[in-house]
Amino acid sequence: QAHLVESGGGLVQAGGSLRLSCASSEGTFKRDTMAWFRQAPGKGREFVAVIDPESKGIDYGYSLKGRFTVSRDNAKNTGYLQMNSLKPEDTAVYYCATRNRYSLQTYCSQSSYEFWGQGTQVTVSS
Repeated sequence: QAHLVESGGGLVQAGGSLRLSCASSEGTFKRDTMAWFRQAPGKGREFVAVIDPESKGIDYGYSLKGRFTVSRDNAKNTGYLQMNSLKPEDTAVYYCATRNRYSLQTYCSQSSYEFWGQGTQVTVSS
Protein backbone atom coordinates (compact mmCIF):
# COMPACT_ATOMS: atom_id res chain seq x y z
CA GLN A 1 0.00 0.00 0.00
CA ALA A 2 1.42 3.36 -1.02
CA HIS A 3 1.35 5.95 1.69
CA LEU A 4 1.11 9.48 0.33
CA VAL A 5 1.43 12.61 2.42
CA GLU A 6 0.78 16.08 1.04
CA SER A 7 2.23 19.23 2.55
CA GLY A 8 2.77 22.87 1.69
CA GLY A 9 -0.78 24.14 1.76
CA GLY A 10 -1.80 27.28 3.58
CA LEU A 11 -3.30 30.74 3.32
CA VAL A 12 -2.00 33.04 0.60
CA GLN A 13 -3.16 36.29 -0.96
CA ALA A 14 -4.35 36.40 -4.55
CA GLY A 15 -1.38 36.60 -6.88
CA GLY A 16 0.82 34.67 -4.51
CA SER A 17 2.47 31.27 -4.86
CA LEU A 18 2.58 27.97 -3.05
CA ARG A 19 4.49 24.77 -3.62
CA LEU A 20 2.80 21.56 -2.61
CA SER A 21 4.71 18.35 -1.97
CA CYS A 22 3.57 14.75 -2.08
CA ALA A 23 5.86 12.33 -0.29
CA SER A 24 5.52 8.60 -0.86
CA SER A 25 6.78 5.97 1.52
CA GLU A 26 6.66 3.28 -1.16
CA GLY A 27 9.47 2.36 -3.54
CA THR A 28 6.98 1.93 -6.38
CA PHE A 29 6.56 5.70 -6.64
CA LYS A 30 9.21 6.00 -9.31
CA ARG A 31 7.28 3.57 -11.52
CA ASP A 32 3.83 5.11 -10.99
CA THR A 33 1.95 7.90 -12.68
CA MET A 34 1.21 10.70 -10.22
CA ALA A 35 -1.60 13.22 -10.36
CA TRP A 36 -2.99 16.14 -8.41
CA PHE A 37 -6.69 16.73 -7.88
CA ARG A 38 -8.53 19.37 -5.91
CA GLN A 39 -11.91 19.71 -4.30
CA ALA A 40 -13.48 23.05 -3.53
CA PRO A 41 -16.26 23.39 -0.96
CA GLY A 42 -19.52 22.06 -2.33
CA LYS A 43 -17.95 20.82 -5.56
CA GLY A 44 -16.70 17.56 -6.97
CA ARG A 45 -13.06 16.55 -7.16
CA GLU A 46 -11.33 18.19 -10.14
CA PHE A 47 -8.31 17.06 -12.11
CA VAL A 48 -5.36 19.44 -11.74
CA ALA A 49 -2.25 17.84 -13.25
CA VAL A 50 -0.60 14.55 -14.11
CA ILE A 51 2.99 13.47 -14.63
CA ASP A 52 4.33 10.13 -15.82
CA PRO A 53 7.24 8.32 -14.16
CA GLU A 54 9.86 9.81 -16.50
CA SER A 55 8.40 13.33 -16.31
CA LYS A 56 7.89 13.22 -20.07
CA GLY A 57 4.11 12.97 -20.14
CA ILE A 58 2.58 15.99 -18.41
CA ASP A 59 -0.84 17.53 -18.65
CA TYR A 60 -2.95 20.05 -16.77
CA GLY A 61 -6.56 20.72 -16.09
CA TYR A 62 -8.44 23.32 -18.04
CA SER A 63 -7.03 26.86 -17.62
CA LEU A 64 -4.33 25.76 -15.17
CA LYS A 65 -1.45 25.39 -17.60
CA GLY A 66 0.80 28.41 -17.37
CA ARG A 67 0.07 28.99 -13.70
CA PHE A 68 0.67 25.50 -12.28
CA THR A 69 3.71 23.29 -12.81
CA VAL A 70 3.86 19.62 -11.83
CA SER A 71 7.18 17.88 -11.25
CA ARG A 72 8.67 14.95 -9.40
CA ASP A 73 11.93 13.75 -7.89
CA ASN A 74 11.93 9.97 -8.02
CA ALA A 75 15.13 9.75 -6.00
CA LYS A 76 13.23 11.39 -3.16
CA ASN A 77 9.93 9.59 -3.82
CA THR A 78 8.32 13.02 -3.91
CA GLY A 79 6.08 14.91 -6.30
CA TYR A 80 5.45 18.63 -6.43
CA LEU A 81 2.88 21.14 -7.59
CA GLN A 82 4.11 24.70 -8.01
CA MET A 83 1.19 27.11 -8.06
CA ASN A 84 1.72 30.70 -9.15
CA SER A 85 -0.60 33.66 -9.68
CA LEU A 86 -3.11 32.06 -7.35
CA LYS A 87 -6.73 33.14 -7.51
CA PRO A 88 -9.51 32.87 -4.94
CA GLU A 89 -11.14 30.20 -7.12
CA ASP A 90 -8.07 28.01 -6.57
CA THR A 91 -9.17 27.60 -2.95
CA ALA A 92 -9.63 23.87 -2.36
CA VAL A 93 -8.23 20.79 -0.68
CA TYR A 94 -5.47 19.47 -2.92
CA TYR A 95 -4.82 15.75 -3.15
CA CYS A 96 -2.06 13.76 -4.76
CA ALA A 97 -2.70 10.29 -6.11
CA THR A 98 -0.77 7.54 -7.85
CA ARG A 99 -1.63 4.68 -10.15
CA ASN A 100 0.05 2.03 -12.24
CA ARG A 101 1.51 3.62 -15.33
CA TYR A 102 -0.10 0.99 -17.56
CA SER A 103 -3.63 1.77 -16.51
CA LEU A 104 -5.95 1.97 -19.51
CA GLN A 105 -8.28 4.49 -17.92
CA THR A 106 -7.99 8.16 -18.71
CA TYR A 107 -5.60 9.94 -16.38
CA CYS A 108 -8.20 12.63 -15.67
CA SER A 109 -10.44 10.11 -13.95
CA GLN A 110 -10.02 10.02 -10.20
CA SER A 111 -11.41 6.48 -10.12
CA SER A 112 -8.33 5.27 -12.02
CA TYR A 113 -6.02 6.14 -9.13
CA GLU A 114 -5.27 3.52 -6.54
CA PHE A 115 -3.61 5.50 -3.78
CA TRP A 116 -4.46 8.88 -2.32
CA GLY A 117 -3.06 11.26 0.23
CA GLN A 118 -5.14 12.90 2.95
CA GLY A 119 -5.13 16.29 1.23
CA THR A 120 -3.76 19.72 2.07
CA GLN A 121 -5.85 22.88 2.31
CA VAL A 122 -5.05 25.81 0.05
CA THR A 123 -6.90 29.06 0.74
CA VAL A 124 -6.46 32.08 -1.49
CA SER A 125 -7.77 35.38 -0.15
CA SER A 126 -8.85 38.22 -2.38
